[in-house]
This record gives sequence, structure tokens and C-alpha cells, in this order.
Amino acid sequence: MSRQHMDSAVFDNLASTMADHGTDAAIEQLCQVLREKKDYASLFYALLLKKRFELGVSPIPTGSAQELPEESHEPYEEAIRLAGREVGQLYLEQGDIPRAWAYFRMLGENEAVKGALDKYQPREDDDVQQLVDIAFHQGVNPQRGFDLLLERFGICSAITMVSSQEMGMPGGVRDYCIRKLVRALHGELCQRLKAEIARHDGSAPDVPSVKELIAGRDWLFADDFYHIDISHLGAVVQMSIFLPVGEELSMARELCEYGKRLSPRFLGAGEPPFEKQYQDYAVYLSALAGDNVEEAIAHFEAKVDKADPENEGTRPAEVLVNLLLRLERPEEALAVARRHLASVNSRPLGCPSIVELCQLTKNYRALADVAREQGDLVHFVAGLVAANQ
Repeated sequence: MSRQHMDSAVFDNLASTMADHGTDAAIEQLCQVLREKKDYASLFYALLLKKRFELGVSPIPTGSAQELPEESHEPYEEAIRLAGREVGQLYLEQGDIPRAWAYFRMLGENEAVKGALDKYQPREDDDVQQLVDIAFHQGVNPQRGFDLLLERFGICSAITMVSSQEMGMPGGVRDYCIRKLVRALHGELCQRLKAEIARHDGSAPDVPSVKELIAGRDWLFADDFYHIDISHLGAVVQMSIFLPVGEELSMARELCEYGKRLSPRFLGAGEPPFEKQYQDYAVYLSALAGDNVEEAIAHFEAKVDKADPENEGTRPAEVLVNLLLRLERPEEALAVARRHLASVNSRPLGCPSIVELCQLTKNYRALADVAREQGDLVHFVAGLVAANQ
């Protein structure tokens, strides 16, 4: 039977049901037909039609729902929620997450789509771009969205996304993404080092450590050779200062050790206080791991003392403040900020402000003193009030 004849029969059946059994029966039949045809978009409006008929208002939604009688607002809004959930769930059951999200987004409900994204396993020919957008950029399931991007499009695209979103991402999402990037790049580097060693020696050691793989093998770096994209290495190491203590931090330190062995022609001058790039990041990460902490603080203090704020900005001081906070030494962080950041009161910093540090340490007298130096009457009085409470 052709689609035209089939549709004609459906229309005739609905009209017959209306004539023989009434409006309620016809609307129920309409909803059932649409479910069977999987025309869920039309089903949504059919369910609303059903509610409008029950409420005794016009079955044709020509205007805003707010134009309905006031007593109809709450039940009609509930009908919208129920219809949206039903249709959204039907789309999820057939694996159509984007269409399902259109309804759950309208309702401000994320959980069903978040769960579907967790279970979703892409096939080789699936286009996951739209799912990455829903999961990551629209915030439904950022971690899963990042995984999909990394798995399908690789490290380069994942680095680009994290770099462009880093400051706007919630801390937990940012940390998750950085951990995944470190693992991915470390795994890629291990794999390629083992392949090179196997070609050279006939076999490669079965170890998951970059440090062990490069130890005693200077020939790996001969003739300016490298094994992974240098820009990927630099970007991931730079992000790794946000890592918590754990396995990924150890991997990041190994990436630094690899970077130190590269030809000098690949080691351009970094921005202060990481001018020597892998050497300086290695020092920072060692402190986070609890190794050579005092030496690391002294290393970055020396950079702060030598920095010219007019030419290099206050980045070295901001980095030191963040390091001290990571090491749970907030009073020292406040002291550094007072010495080097007190004159900065108009632009965003890459570390907590002096006001935030004073609140963190409960040193409100310091807040008043800094406010006096900055000519800030409001914070001066606020600091005095807080100090006397």
C-alpha cells in the first residue's frame, strides 16, 4: 500500500472514530497511530491537543500558552512537561539523543540525556559532533563529551577544545580533561618509544614508564629526532600544573623528562616563569608531588625577584602564589601577593586576588593595609570591620 493510500486510510479511520465514539477516542487513536509510526514530534503536539481538549480551550495553539484562562496555566504546563518527557524518552529508546535533548532541554532536565550519553558507544560511521556539542559545550555530560572528542578526533582536537575553554570550565571538568590528555599523550609516547626501541634492539622492555624507556638510550634523540608532536607535548605539560597528586601527575613529570632530552632547536624560550619550559615545569610538578618543595619555592621566588613587571608582567608572582596555595601555604601566598601584586587592582589575575587571600587567611588587617595603599576606601573600612568582629 502506498504512503498516500495509507495516510488516507488513517485520516478516514480517525474521522470515523470521531463520528462513532467521540473526540476523546479519536485523540487517543491519533496518539497511538503516531507512536506506532514513530512520529514523536507530532505526538508531542497531539498530547498537548489532548490536554487542551480536556481543559475546554481551543484545540489549535495559535497563541502563547499564557493567553489561556489563568486556571488552565498550571495543568497545561504540567501537560507540557509530561509530553516532553514521554517524547524525549521515546527518542532515547530509539537512540536519537539529539532529538531527545531538544525536549529535555526545553524542560531544563538533563539526567535522562546524561545517562544516555554515558551508555552511548559510537559506531565507526557515527557522526558524534552533535553529541560532543550537547555533552560538552551545553554542559549535559562534559566528561563524556570530552571522551567522545578524544576518541574520535584525537589529541590535537582535544587540546584545542580544552585550551579554548579552560578558564570557563568548572574545575572538576578541567581537571578531568587534563588527566585524560596526560594519559593519552603519555600512552602514545610509550607506544612510539617501544616501537623505536624494538626496531633498534630487536625487542622493547615491557614497562609503562617513559623515564625507564629513555634511560641510557641517548640514540633515541640523535639527529634531532622526536616521537610525538612537539606542540602537543608543550601544551599538555603546560596544562599539567593543574593536576592533583596522583598517577597522572607522575606521568606529566615523565613528559617533562622526555622534553628535557629533546634537541635545543625544539626548546624555544617559554613565557616567564617557565622560560626553560620543561625544566621549569618539572620543578613546579615536583613540588606538587611533594619532592624538593623548598627548592621549588626558592626557584620561583628567584624568578619573581628578577622579573621586570613592566616587561614581563606579574605572571611569575601569580604562578608562585598559586604554587603556595597548592602547597597549602596561604599565608606565604598572601605575603608574595602583597609584595608583588598590590599595585594590580584593575585587571584580572591568574591567581586569587589579595582580597580573596586575606579572606582565606582571615588576615583582615592586611586587607585594610592594602586597601589604604590602593586608595580603596570601601575595602579599607571592610577590613577594619572584619578585623574587629
